[in-house]
Amino acid sequence: MSVQSFFSEQQKKQITDAIKAAELNTSGEVRLHVEGSCKGDVLDCAAYWFEKLKMHKTEQRNGVLFYLAVNDHKFAILGDAGINAKVPDDFWENIKEHMVGRFKMGQFSEGLAEGILMAGEQLKKHFPYQKDDMNELSDEISFGEK
Repeated sequence: MSVQSFFSEQQKKQITDAIKAAELNTSGEVRLHVEGSCKGDVLDCAAYWFEKLKMHKTEQRNGVLFYLAVNDHKFAILGDAGINAKVPDDFWENIKEHMVGRFKMGQFSEGLAEGILMAGEQLKKHFPYQKDDMNELSDEISFGEK
């Protein structure tokens, strides 16, 4: 099975709609990267894609990457320096715990959509929408080759 077929078209829309909604009231940027496997530490894999997707290039360093390796059952949430400086230390862990509950029920798109919206609430609080704000990064799901 290809990694792109892990989600149905409806599930992909649910996730991209959540990304758009999360970004609606903030200057923050959210992305999802999905690939088949992650050899090694999941945070290292997420950091690789964070850089490859140029998420560290946002003006306020307020990008958030949701990373999922479907075959290895690994995922991570990686926030850039700007957002990490403002959210509580356990913030990403709380979102991950919520998502794991959904993942254990096989509800991957629901877990991702809810986690993305939770991140969006913090982004809105710390990085409110500016009238000259522009969408700096794509809202589409990024898929790896593996």
